[in-house]
Amino acid sequence: MSSNQVFVSDISKKEYPITEKVSAKLIRASIIKLIQAEYPNFNLASNISIDELVVYRQKYIANYVSREIGTVTAIEQEVLDSINEQELIASNVEDNDTLTLGQQMADKIANFGGSWTFILSFLGFIVLWILFNIFWLQNQGFDPYPFILLNLILSCLASLQAPIIMMSQNRQEEKDRLRATKDYMTNLKAELEIRMLHEKIDHLIINQQQELIDIQKTHSELLQDILKKL
Repeated sequence: MSSNQVFVSDISKKEYPITEKVSAKLIRASIIKLIQAEYPNFNLASNISIDELVVYRQKYIANYVSREIGTVTAIEQEVLDSINEQELIASNVEDNDTLTLGQQMADKIANFGGSWTFILSFLGFIVLWILFNIFWLQNQGFDPYPFILLNLILSCLASLQAPIIMMSQNRQEEKDRLRATKDYMTNLKAELEIRMLHEKIDHLIINQQQELIDIQKTHSELLQDILKKL
């Protein structure tokens, strides 16, 4: 590469393609302060590469998170990592492959126990039980009135059904917490990426303004040359 195709970064002292050159005049003051905290000699006449600018923008975002939220927790750090690696945060919370057999059975039993199918079928079973013992067996069968065996069955069913439903509810609450965490992370990532987008748009606007100024200067010089020749 010839010398006119590369430039030397004023912070890393490394060579980069001239197309990646960014003048400090085009960088926001908040990011310049962040760079000057590590490189005090960095000023408006300095230049850095686009990749280096992206790194300091990410540092600026991380500092913004710690300043607005407090200590960066594992959740916020995961959001920052996803921004750096350009990965998605959203994932499927309803992943049945990770459920144990007991959890799957608890969900199915809880769904069936809270349905009209269970209520009507069990109500029919109780009515048939009572009619069978009173009319068919003349109240002399294995469970005469007051139906002690039926009461025992109902008590056992209630004692088993309650913890199973609680297991399903606890897992549902865990899924709800996971959804809330994912929503928070998605919203935080969206906010940070919007801020980074503003930074990029500001950079493009300032860069275009600088290019227009250079074009105007070039036109002025051409006009002056023409006037001198005339």
